[in-house]
Amino acid sequence: MIPLVEARNVSKRFVRDLDYAEKLARMLGANLEAQTVHAVDHVDLRIMPGEVVGLVGESGCGKSTLGRIMAGIMPQSDGEILWQGQDTRTLSPAAGRAARLGAQMIFQDPMSSLNPRKQVIDIIGEAPVAHGMITRREKDSYVAAMMQRVGLDPSFRSRYPHQFSGGQRQRIGIARALAVKPQFIVCDESVAALDVSIQAQVINLFLELKRDLGLTYLFISHDLGVVKHVSDRVAIMYLGRIVESAPADAFFAQPNHPYTVALLNEVPSIAHRRRVFSPVKGEIPSPLHPPSGCHFHPRCPHAFDRCSREAPKLKQIASGHISACHLNDNQAAHPKPTIAAL
Repeated sequence: MIPLVEARNVSKRFVRDLDYAEKLARMLGANLEAQTVHAVDHVDLRIMPGEVVGLVGESGCGKSTLGRIMAGIMPQSDGEILWQGQDTRTLSPAAGRAARLGAQMIFQDPMSSLNPRKQVIDIIGEAPVAHGMITRREKDSYVAAMMQRVGLDPSFRSRYPHQFSGGQRQRIGIARALAVKPQFIVCDESVAALDVSIQAQVINLFLELKRDLGLTYLFISHDLGVVKHVSDRVAIMYLGRIVESAPADAFFAQPNHPYTVALLNEVPSIAHRRRVFSPVKGEIPSPLHPPSGCHFHPRCPHAFDRCSREAPKLKQIASGHISACHLNDNQAAHPKPTIAAL
């Protein structure tokens, strides 16, 4: 089966050039240089039709940037994004338009992602009209149907975003994404800003829409409990790189990478209720100057010399389970970490 969307060796760098004063200071001898943020570093990720992939990582690891690239909102610096097996940069105008409409994004903060000057009827109905999917005469009934589909009262379509609660605003964002009939939706921390009870309602809505409409999701989150509930497959990201990916059941039962094990060790559970929990040691390094070799080695209790010199490659360790760790090549001398071992 051909992946619906695929990232091949994708990188994204943000470069801040020196301003005039800084260039002048450098001419006078100051040690200044342009700053480059390595947000995404040679990532490969395949998402099959109808699949829900959970993307997990610490804040600042590049998961939102990767989501924007895969949704077509942001161009990559290097690598390829494939839509149904074709490079998005070589698509014909008609196919490119279909790919752009076929991939949509739902953002973390619905208040900042909705235009406060527009009524809900225009927020949801503007894109379908602009792309010729419906006529202006059909917009009112179309928006009413979209609002009803996501659990909103259609009679509120003349209201503005500030007149809704946080959970209702997120449903408006979902309706806006659904309005152009996408196949693939990137959910970027879409429930993180909501109360727990509202989170459950929105997650159930996502699952209902997947079942009824056959949607494919990239579900970005830092909450492993939510990811476990919604995902078919989980990918772990650290400082711009995918370090492990596996089917959800195998991921939570037999994690392989030390960073993954450390994350799962800190998930509260009844079995470990007497444990003293502690976060992963150290701070995530700056993407301005990422460490050499394995990016996790400065914080890894199992690191050895090779880790600081050579970046590990993703290797298959079980069916559908890949991990990037030198411990997989040196199991005799360096036993693999296990849950509750870190």
